[in-house]
Amino acid sequence: MAAEAPVREPAPAKINLYLHVTGQRPDGYHLLDSLVVFANTGDRLEAVPADTLKLTYQGPFADALPDPDGNLVMQAARDMADSFGISEGAHLTLFKNLPVASGIGGGSADAAAAMRALMRLWQINPEDGKIGKIALSLGADVPVCLISRPAVMRGVGEDLSLIPAFPELPMILVNPGVGVSTPTVFKARHGDFSRPVDWTANGGGTEAQATVLAALQQTANDLQAPAITLTPVIGEVLAALGEQAGARLVRMSGSGATCFALFDDDSAAHAAAHAIADAHPGWWVQAAQIYAT
Repeated sequence: MAAEAPVREPAPAKINLYLHVTGQRPDGYHLLDSLVVFANTGDRLEAVPADTLKLTYQGPFADALPDPDGNLVMQAARDMADSFGISEGAHLTLFKNLPVASGIGGGSADAAAAMRALMRLWQINPEDGKIGKIALSLGADVPVCLISRPAVMRGVGEDLSLIPAFPELPMILVNPGVGVSTPTVFKARHGDFSRPVDWTANGGGTEAQATVLAALQQTANDLQAPAITLTPVIGEVLAALGEQAGARLVRMSGSGATCFALFDDDSAAHAAAHAIADAHPGWWVQAAQIYAT
Protein backbone atom coordinates (compact mmCIF):
# COMPACT_ATOMS: atom_id res chain seq x y z
CA MET A 1 0.00 0.00 0.00
CA ALA A 2 1.35 3.44 -0.92
CA ALA A 3 2.28 5.78 1.90
CA GLU A 4 -0.30 8.41 2.73
CA ALA A 5 0.47 11.80 1.19
CA PRO A 6 1.62 14.31 3.82
CA VAL A 7 -0.50 17.27 4.83
CA ARG A 8 1.51 20.35 3.85
CA GLU A 9 1.18 23.82 5.35
CA PRO A 10 3.28 26.94 4.64
CA ALA A 11 4.67 28.95 7.56
CA PRO A 12 5.20 32.33 5.91
CA ALA A 13 7.45 35.02 7.32
CA LYS A 14 5.51 37.48 9.45
CA ILE A 15 6.39 41.17 9.03
CA ASN A 16 5.43 43.92 11.49
CA LEU A 17 5.11 46.93 9.18
CA TYR A 18 4.68 49.02 12.33
CA LEU A 19 4.70 48.08 16.00
CA HIS A 20 3.53 50.46 18.70
CA VAL A 21 3.76 49.52 22.38
CA THR A 22 0.58 51.06 23.79
CA GLY A 23 0.61 49.95 27.42
CA GLN A 24 1.35 47.21 29.92
CA ARG A 25 -0.98 44.98 31.88
CA PRO A 26 -0.57 44.38 35.63
CA ASP A 27 0.74 40.88 34.86
CA GLY A 28 3.62 42.41 32.90
CA TYR A 29 2.43 41.62 29.38
CA HIS A 30 2.78 44.55 27.00
CA LEU A 31 -0.13 45.81 24.91
CA LEU A 32 0.63 46.19 21.22
CA ASP A 33 -0.77 47.82 18.12
CA SER A 34 0.82 46.38 14.99
CA LEU A 35 0.09 46.03 11.29
CA VAL A 36 1.11 42.48 10.41
CA VAL A 37 1.55 41.14 6.89
CA PHE A 38 3.05 37.96 5.47
CA ALA A 39 5.66 37.36 2.79
CA ASN A 40 5.72 34.75 0.05
CA THR A 41 8.75 33.14 1.67
CA GLY A 42 9.07 31.16 4.87
CA ASP A 43 9.22 27.76 6.51
CA ARG A 44 7.12 24.72 5.64
CA LEU A 45 5.55 22.02 7.76
CA GLU A 46 4.40 18.52 6.79
CA ALA A 47 2.37 16.04 8.85
CA VAL A 48 1.65 12.34 8.37
CA PRO A 49 -0.14 9.87 10.65
CA ALA A 50 2.00 8.12 13.26
CA ASP A 51 1.64 6.19 16.48
CA THR A 52 3.09 9.00 18.60
CA LEU A 53 3.88 12.69 18.26
CA LYS A 54 7.27 13.25 16.67
CA LEU A 55 9.06 16.26 15.15
CA THR A 56 12.06 16.20 12.81
CA TYR A 57 13.90 19.06 11.14
CA GLN A 58 15.18 19.75 7.65
CA GLY A 59 16.35 22.89 5.87
CA PRO A 60 19.22 25.41 6.00
CA PHE A 61 18.51 26.60 9.56
CA ALA A 62 17.59 23.21 11.05
CA ASP A 63 20.81 23.01 13.07
CA ALA A 64 19.96 26.26 14.91
CA LEU A 65 16.70 24.87 16.32
CA PRO A 66 16.29 23.57 19.88
CA ASP A 67 15.68 19.95 20.76
CA PRO A 68 12.43 18.97 19.00
CA ASP A 69 10.67 18.20 22.28
CA GLY A 70 11.15 21.84 23.34
CA ASN A 71 10.03 23.36 20.05
CA LEU A 72 6.81 25.39 19.98
CA VAL A 73 5.59 23.11 17.18
CA MET A 74 5.57 20.17 19.59
CA GLN A 75 3.86 22.25 22.26
CA ALA A 76 1.15 23.16 19.73
CA ALA A 77 0.72 19.49 18.80
CA ARG A 78 0.49 18.38 22.43
CA ASP A 79 -2.01 21.14 23.24
CA MET A 80 -4.15 20.20 20.23
CA ALA A 81 -4.15 16.52 21.17
CA ASP A 82 -4.95 17.24 24.82
CA SER A 83 -7.67 19.80 24.09
CA PHE A 84 -9.52 17.62 21.60
CA GLY A 85 -8.88 14.23 23.19
CA ILE A 86 -6.87 12.97 20.22
CA SER A 87 -5.22 9.60 20.82
CA GLU A 88 -3.61 9.43 17.37
CA GLY A 89 -0.07 10.62 16.80
CA ALA A 90 1.57 12.51 13.97
CA HIS A 91 5.04 12.76 12.49
CA LEU A 92 5.73 16.44 11.83
CA THR A 93 8.59 17.61 9.63
CA LEU A 94 9.65 21.25 9.82
CA PHE A 95 11.56 22.62 6.85
CA LYS A 96 13.39 25.55 8.45
CA ASN A 97 14.19 28.18 5.82
CA LEU A 98 14.05 31.31 8.02
CA PRO A 99 16.67 32.43 10.55
CA VAL A 100 15.90 31.57 14.18
CA ALA A 101 14.92 34.26 16.74
CA SER A 102 14.78 36.82 13.96
CA GLY A 103 11.63 38.90 14.52
CA ILE A 104 9.71 37.52 11.55
CA GLY A 105 7.59 35.05 13.47
CA GLY A 106 9.39 31.87 12.51
CA GLY A 107 8.55 29.96 15.69
CA SER A 108 5.03 31.36 15.87
CA ALA A 109 4.38 30.73 12.17
CA ASP A 110 5.71 27.18 12.55
CA ALA A 111 3.40 26.51 15.49
CA ALA A 112 0.44 27.98 13.60
CA ALA A 113 1.26 25.84 10.56
CA ALA A 114 1.37 22.77 12.81
CA MET A 115 -2.07 23.66 14.17
CA ARG A 116 -3.51 24.03 10.65
CA ALA A 117 -1.90 20.77 9.52
CA LEU A 118 -3.19 18.84 12.52
CA MET A 119 -6.69 20.28 12.12
CA ARG A 120 -6.70 18.74 8.65
CA LEU A 121 -4.98 15.50 9.66
CA TRP A 122 -7.18 14.92 12.71
CA GLN A 123 -10.33 16.43 11.13
CA ILE A 124 -10.79 19.11 13.76
CA ASN A 125 -13.25 21.91 13.04
CA PRO A 126 -11.16 25.09 12.54
CA GLU A 127 -14.10 27.15 13.82
CA ASP A 128 -14.01 25.46 17.23
CA GLY A 129 -13.52 28.09 19.94
CA LYS A 130 -10.71 26.11 21.55
CA ILE A 131 -8.46 26.77 18.54
CA GLY A 132 -8.09 30.47 19.29
CA LYS A 133 -7.41 29.80 22.97
CA ILE A 134 -4.66 27.32 22.12
CA ALA A 135 -3.08 29.74 19.65
CA LEU A 136 -2.99 32.64 22.12
CA SER A 137 -1.59 30.43 24.89
CA LEU A 138 1.37 29.60 22.61
CA GLY A 139 2.35 33.24 22.05
CA ALA A 140 1.14 36.69 21.02
CA ASP A 141 1.99 36.17 17.34
CA VAL A 142 0.45 32.72 16.93
CA PRO A 143 -3.19 33.88 16.42
CA VAL A 144 -2.28 36.23 13.56
CA CYS A 145 0.07 33.61 12.08
CA LEU A 146 -2.81 31.13 12.20
CA ILE A 147 -4.78 33.25 9.71
CA SER A 148 -1.66 34.45 7.81
CA ARG A 149 -3.45 37.42 6.25
CA PRO A 150 -2.85 41.18 6.60
CA ALA A 151 -4.29 42.30 9.93
CA VAL A 152 -4.00 44.89 12.66
CA MET A 153 -3.06 43.09 15.87
CA ARG A 154 -3.84 44.68 19.24
CA GLY A 155 -3.86 43.80 22.90
CA VAL A 156 -1.60 40.83 23.63
CA GLY A 157 -2.34 39.35 20.22
CA GLU A 158 -5.96 38.40 20.75
CA ASP A 159 -7.58 41.42 19.04
CA LEU A 160 -7.28 40.97 15.27
CA SER A 161 -8.84 43.09 12.53
CA LEU A 162 -8.36 41.76 9.01
CA ILE A 163 -7.34 44.26 6.33
CA PRO A 164 -9.47 43.43 3.27
CA ALA A 165 -7.42 45.50 0.83
CA PHE A 166 -3.64 45.63 0.86
CA PRO A 167 -1.08 46.05 -1.92
CA GLU A 168 1.25 43.16 -2.78
CA LEU A 169 4.34 45.28 -2.21
CA PRO A 170 7.80 43.96 -3.15
CA MET A 171 10.27 43.82 -0.25
CA ILE A 172 13.59 42.50 0.85
CA LEU A 173 14.32 40.91 4.22
CA VAL A 174 17.79 41.07 5.76
CA ASN A 175 19.07 39.36 8.90
CA PRO A 176 22.69 39.86 10.03
CA GLY A 177 22.95 36.38 11.50
CA VAL A 178 22.26 37.23 15.13
CA GLY A 179 19.37 36.21 17.32
CA VAL A 180 17.58 38.74 19.52
CA SER A 181 15.73 38.01 22.77
CA THR A 182 12.26 39.54 22.65
CA PRO A 183 11.90 39.90 26.47
CA THR A 184 15.30 41.62 26.65
CA VAL A 185 14.32 44.14 23.98
CA PHE A 186 11.05 44.94 25.77
CA LYS A 187 12.95 45.47 29.05
CA ALA A 188 15.33 47.87 27.28
CA ARG A 189 12.47 50.04 25.98
CA HIS A 190 12.08 53.33 27.83
CA GLY A 191 9.78 56.31 27.51
CA ASP A 192 6.07 56.84 27.11
CA PHE A 193 3.69 54.42 25.48
CA SER A 194 2.53 55.12 21.93
CA ARG A 195 -0.96 55.79 20.70
CA PRO A 196 -2.70 53.09 18.65
CA VAL A 197 -3.23 53.79 14.96
CA ASP A 198 -6.62 53.89 13.28
CA TRP A 199 -5.21 52.24 10.19
CA THR A 200 -8.19 52.74 7.88
CA ALA A 201 -8.69 56.37 8.92
CA ASN A 202 -4.95 56.88 8.51
CA GLY A 203 -5.27 56.05 4.81
CA GLY A 204 -4.36 52.39 5.03
CA GLY A 205 -7.64 50.86 3.90
CA THR A 206 -6.72 50.84 0.24
CA GLU A 207 -4.77 48.84 -2.31
CA ALA A 208 -2.99 51.98 -3.54
CA GLN A 209 0.73 51.54 -2.86
CA ALA A 210 1.49 55.23 -2.56
CA THR A 211 -1.30 55.79 -0.04
CA VAL A 212 -0.27 52.84 2.11
CA LEU A 213 3.40 53.86 2.06
CA ALA A 214 2.48 57.40 3.06
CA ALA A 215 0.37 56.10 5.94
CA LEU A 216 3.22 53.88 7.13
CA GLN A 217 5.52 56.89 7.30
CA GLN A 218 3.36 58.14 10.19
CA THR A 219 4.10 55.01 12.23
CA ALA A 220 7.16 53.38 13.81
CA ASN A 221 8.54 50.28 15.45
CA ASP A 222 8.88 51.17 19.13
CA LEU A 223 11.29 48.28 19.67
CA GLN A 224 13.75 49.37 16.98
CA ALA A 225 15.75 51.83 19.09
CA PRO A 226 16.24 49.51 22.09
CA ALA A 227 17.10 46.63 19.76
CA ILE A 228 19.82 48.72 18.09
CA THR A 229 21.21 49.65 21.52
CA LEU A 230 21.45 45.97 22.43
CA THR A 231 22.52 44.75 18.97
CA PRO A 232 24.24 47.58 17.04
CA VAL A 233 24.54 45.55 13.83
CA ILE A 234 20.80 46.12 13.36
CA GLY A 235 21.66 49.78 12.72
CA GLU A 236 24.13 48.66 10.07
CA VAL A 237 21.42 46.60 8.36
CA LEU A 238 19.01 49.54 8.37
CA ALA A 239 21.72 51.81 6.94
CA ALA A 240 22.48 49.31 4.15
CA LEU A 241 18.79 49.06 3.28
CA GLY A 242 18.39 52.82 3.31
CA GLU A 243 21.15 53.18 0.71
CA GLN A 244 19.32 51.07 -1.86
CA ALA A 245 17.71 52.77 -4.84
CA GLY A 246 13.94 52.65 -4.68
CA ALA A 247 13.65 51.78 -0.99
CA ARG A 248 10.43 53.45 0.15
CA LEU A 249 10.25 52.31 3.78
CA VAL A 250 13.09 50.84 5.85
CA ARG A 251 12.35 49.38 9.28
CA MET A 252 13.02 46.54 11.70
CA SER A 253 10.38 43.82 12.06
CA GLY A 254 9.17 42.73 15.48
CA SER A 255 11.91 42.71 18.08
CA GLY A 256 14.60 42.10 15.42
CA ALA A 257 17.10 41.42 14.17
CA THR A 258 15.49 41.05 10.73
CA CYS A 259 14.89 44.34 8.92
CA PHE A 260 13.00 45.05 5.73
CA ALA A 261 12.65 47.57 2.95
CA LEU A 262 9.55 48.09 0.82
CA PHE A 263 9.82 48.93 -2.88
CA ASP A 264 7.51 49.99 -5.69
CA ASP A 265 8.58 47.24 -8.09
CA ASP A 266 10.18 43.79 -8.12
CA SER A 267 13.20 44.80 -10.19
CA ALA A 268 14.31 47.40 -7.63
CA ALA A 269 13.83 44.90 -4.78
CA HIS A 270 15.84 42.18 -6.51
CA ALA A 271 18.62 44.62 -7.43
CA ALA A 272 18.82 45.76 -3.81
CA ALA A 273 18.88 42.16 -2.55
CA HIS A 274 21.78 41.31 -4.87
CA ALA A 275 23.69 44.44 -3.85
CA ILE A 276 23.37 43.77 -0.11
CA ALA A 277 24.16 40.06 -0.47
CA ASP A 278 27.31 40.90 -2.43
CA ALA A 279 28.43 43.51 0.12
CA HIS A 280 27.58 41.40 3.18
CA PRO A 281 28.00 37.69 2.33
CA GLY A 282 27.44 36.69 5.96
CA TRP A 283 23.96 38.17 6.09
CA TRP A 284 20.74 36.36 5.18
CA VAL A 285 19.08 38.31 2.36
CA GLN A 286 15.78 37.41 0.72
CA ALA A 287 13.74 39.23 -1.92
CA ALA A 288 10.04 38.63 -1.36
CA GLN A 289 6.58 40.13 -1.74
CA ILE A 290 3.71 40.81 0.62
CA TYR A 291 0.79 38.60 -0.23
CA ALA A 292 -2.67 39.80 0.65
CA THR A 293 -4.77 36.63 0.46
